[in-house]
Amino acid sequence: MRAPTTSRPPQPGVLRTAVVVNPTKVADLDDLRHTITGALNTAGWPEPMWLETTADDPGAGQSGQAVRDGAQLVFACGGDGTVMACVTALAGTDVALAVLPAGTGNLLAANLGLTGDVATAVEVVLQGGRRRIDVGVVGEQSFAVMAGMGFDAHMLDATNSTAKKHIGWLAYAAGAAKHLRDRPMRISITLDDRLSFTRRPRTVIVGNVGRLQGGMRLLNDAQPDDGLLDVAILSPRTLRHWVSLGWDLLRRRDSVARMETFTATRVQIRSNRVQPRQLDGDLIEPGRELLVTVRPNALLLCVPQPDTDPDLAHDADAAQREADEIRDAVAAQKAQ
Repeated sequence: MRAPTTSRPPQPGVLRTAVVVNPTKVADLDDLRHTITGALNTAGWPEPMWLETTADDPGAGQSGQAVRDGAQLVFACGGDGTVMACVTALAGTDVALAVLPAGTGNLLAANLGLTGDVATAVEVVLQGGRRRIDVGVVGEQSFAVMAGMGFDAHMLDATNSTAKKHIGWLAYAAGAAKHLRDRPMRISITLDDRLSFTRRPRTVIVGNVGRLQGGMRLLNDAQPDDGLLDVAILSPRTLRHWVSLGWDLLRRRDSVARMETFTATRVQIRSNRVQPRQLDGDLIEPGRELLVTVRPNALLLCVPQPDTDPDLAHDADAAQREADEIRDAVAAQKAQ
């Protein structure tokens, strides 16, 4: 489900925004509204539209509606599923996405360096940092961080939701422990038009950026705007292998035990049996295949300024143009 690439023209000098929020992930909706609206009003921006997600629609429909109503920027406030739904709807448009940390996963927020409170995340938006990034595509869904098949999806499925609320990303360690001794997959992998090859890994991860939960970097060379997908094939067999792999990742070594890496624009993974699958930390329907393609520069994203997070430093000229447009619009709004 994707929003149209055109939207209703905004009134002159007015920047229209929308907040797509998952009410189950926010402790106090009134406080959230006060924080966001207050910060925007102080900066001269109009009050945003408010759109709540539902069990049937985690955010794609709401984001599409926001675009049709003339929003130029959408705040996504919820867990990984909410953010991914907004990414799916906004990819291919000129409407910017701003991620507000909520829930317990927030893989995209973690990769943006947005680990603080909502007020800090709104300030990032007001500072004007923008960057176009690639998105990965699986079926009708788009993702901004990672897709996975195998152990990582097993871990997500086994992680207790109550534990996540109390101890955050550390809860995933308990979920991982339940599947450390599972048997490996038997898969065939095809990268672009190259010859297929077989492996018996525990998991295959296709990433657009490199950080996992807790800030651990899995893909050192992953860049979100290089038009490529980074592929990690992890093949530990024993507990000792898992320890070595984790230790190498923590030390950010160039060569990681029991892990192979590749790049491609199209990744096809086929298994001899049904496997769990995930997109951006959100489980999708299990299957025997995971086909991932890339849409280069499809998503306009609000990011911290370069000195805040050098891993996501955006092009200075483009950022300056965006900032100038924001200042001009704010000045026009104040003059009315």
